[in-house]
Amino acid sequence: MPTGADPVDRGRWLTGGRVYPQIADRLRERIGSGEFPPGSVLPSEAALCRTFGVARNTVRRGMALLEDEGLLVTVPSMGRVVRGAEPAARYRYQVIAAELREQIEHGQLAPGAVVPSETELRRRFAASRNTVRQALSMLEREGLVVAEHGRGRFVRS
Repeated sequence: MPTGADPVDRGRWLTGGRVYPQIADRLRERIGSGEFPPGSVLPSEAALCRTFGVARNTVRRGMALLEDEGLLVTVPSMGRVVRGAEPAARYRYQVIAAELREQIEHGQLAPGAVVPSETELRRRFAASRNTVRQALSMLEREGLVVAEHGRGRFVRS
């Protein structure tokens, strides 16, 4: 058994053609049992490789299943975080985009309405121009906002 193997998994090596779903199952069990509560950071990929005795890509595929289920979220500079009732920490542009998205969905910004200017959003959120532009770009990609050259951005009709 490799050094650093998890005592919970002693004698239960993962085998078979599709190992990554087994990794997802084991991690899901640990999340469900509270070993990894919401907001906690999972061990590194390297540590999980040692724990399960598998390659890094296999661990990544297992964790991707959990991310697809919404149990985990990847936070840059932190790693994979167990998702709780509240989403994990977000970047500033995501917070700005979320607030604008909510205003659009609740009708506070009606179809055809002018989206607040970059300057107004910079003041409201104390954010840089690039951060505000990234938020607006995200809403454009989602099809909620359309930019008209020389006129501004509008809520898509």
